[in-house]
Amino acid sequence: MRQDAYQVLHINRSAKDNDIKSAYRRLALKYHPLKNPNDHNAYDKFNDLAVAYDILSDHTRRAVYDQYGEEGLRNGVPIGSNNEWSEGYVFHGDPDKVFRDFFGGDNPFAGSNNEWSEGYVFHGDPDKVFRDFFGGDNPFAEFYASADQDRNLGFGGVDGRGRKKKDPPIVRDLLLSLEDCYHGAIKKIRISRRVLNDDGITSTIREKILSITVKRGWLPGTKVTFEDEGDQGPNNIPSDLVFIVTDKPHANFRRENADLIYTAKINLGHALTGITLHIEHLDGRTLDIPINEIVRPGYKKRIPSQGMPLMTNPEKYGDLIIEFDVEYPRALNSDQKLYIKEALLINQHNTKKQQQQQQQHQQNQHRRKNNTLDD
Repeated sequence: MRQDAYQVLHINRSAKDNDIKSAYRRLALKYHPLKNPNDHNAYDKFNDLAVAYDILSDHTRRAVYDQYGEEGLRNGVPIGSNNEWSEGYVFHGDPDKVFRDFFGGDNPFAGSNNEWSEGYVFHGDPDKVFRDFFGGDNPFAEFYASADQDRNLGFGGVDGRGRKKKDPPIVRDLLLSLEDCYHGAIKKIRISRRVLNDDGITSTIREKILSITVKRGWLPGTKVTFEDEGDQGPNNIPSDLVFIVTDKPHANFRRENADLIYTAKINLGHALTGITLHIEHLDGRTLDIPINEIVRPGYKKRIPSQGMPLMTNPEKYGDLIIEFDVEYPRALNSDQKLYIKEALLINQHNTKKQQQQQQQHQQNQHRRKNNTLDD
């Protein structure tokens, strides 16, 4: 596709599903090859329209396209917590199929001879439409007769007419990696929007690059607002463009506020006897963390000041919290079972019995001592 998908369909990035369908319906009929048999450019436009509609009518494709552009959509993007990539998108190459699926046939105006209807041309007289609709040249004649009185009213008068209203904000996700929020980064985002021409009425779709300086410690939900960066129009104030920080899935960590969470997978033997973990941090350091405690269900180890920078004070850090996923053996042979019994059951029973015998011996000594004092 030679242009931005939104530009191809003559819509803005806040367009709803109905706007996308309406734009494709209008333009596909205009540039259909059967209607333009001698225009080679019409077929190219017809093909671009099919690609743009195929992308933007699918919510998943549109989300990837908005964030990563056509290249990200074509090559795939990282998804999930297992460092997997989405399957790249390739247009199937049949714009007629998109047209048929949309209209339910090759020609939505086909008659018995598969002929096209005669094209519509506006008669050029907007005043006639106005008169036919209102039954006269000026439906506001009586209104303007008392306009001087209305001007002094706080509302509802002439002064209140024609005021521009600001469009609602356009909200988009800003996907950031944990490394971006740990070190700080600069992100460039390409947008397309309508910009008023010099006549103040017509507009043109233009691209713009927005720069976002990611500060250390930014949390999910942090908002970055670009004021008045929405579509311009003669009767509106452009909307604000709002980006909301969202964490990209990470292969090793997740975070809760300023704390980093790491899940260590260990076997049952290490859970009982101890292990030293070697964790590669976001800054490239390797943390060697000995686990000497018995890892019980729900046990977590907290390492102070090894988490994410604090948003309010990036020179201070949250904690690194290590959770454990203990892998149990699927089977044990007879020797292994015997070793475990000796270590955990028989020895434990003998130790308990020895403690009881020692307590009994101490009690007997205490009784003999008391008997001697009584004599």
